[in-house]
Amino acid sequence: MSAVLQVEGLHKDFGGVRAVVDVSFAVDAGELLALIGPNGAGKSTCFNMLNGQLAPDSGIARLGGRDILGMSPRAIWKLGVGRTFQITATFASLSVRENVQMALYSHAGKLGSLLQRFGAAFTVEADALLDQVGMLEQATRLCGVLAYGDLKRVELAMALANQPRLLLMDEPTAGMAPRERVALMELVARLARARQIAVLFTEHDMDVVFSQADRIVVLDRGRLIAGGKPDEVKANVNVRDVYLGGMA
Repeated sequence: MSAVLQVEGLHKDFGGVRAVVDVSFAVDAGELLALIGPNGAGKSTCFNMLNGQLAPDSGIARLGGRDILGMSPRAIWKLGVGRTFQITATFASLSVRENVQMALYSHAGKLGSLLQRFGAAFTVEADALLDQVGMLEQATRLCGVLAYGDLKRVELAMALANQPRLLLMDEPTAGMAPRERVALMELVARLARARQIAVLFTEHDMDVVFSQADRIVVLDRGRLIAGGKPDEVKANVNVRDVYLGGMA
């Protein structure tokens, strides 16, 4: 496999607080890499630097060989980086299909041509994405009336509209029931492997992490303290001490 994202020496300070310290890792095409750690470990800071919302103090993050650190979020998005958020970012007053159509318009660079409604443009493409995430039957429903788990699926379809090489997922199962969490990440894994999308995700549900991630990297106080296959990370003494506690 080839690395879609290669992070080297990522570093960020906030005044006297060292939020991220010399963090390095890679994510391959079709791979799910979980970034875990206790609250305040630096996970969100890493994500925000990779997504262009924060400028790093130092380090390199290469997407397909191109350093993306310091670029704007839109510039990074246009290079093929999708993102989903802990709190869903859909438009409640638009239908499921229209939300995905909007993402497709944006990917095509035609968002400025929208007036009031979307019509037939990108309907076929939107429905194909909704079918992949199991939401086609609800295409005409307003997002404002959907269950939270269904909103997460719509948001995934919107992220896929960008045809991403890399997908950043910040707490993708937050607020979902346990059964929904596993189902969503199984869906993400199937799509990532079929499309060869690299997926970097943060997650507090360790059942989801250890059942779905191909590899795991662990942060504590901004530093990378472990990385490897799920069984290797689970058995790591340092990880058990600082994060997993009594997890077998």
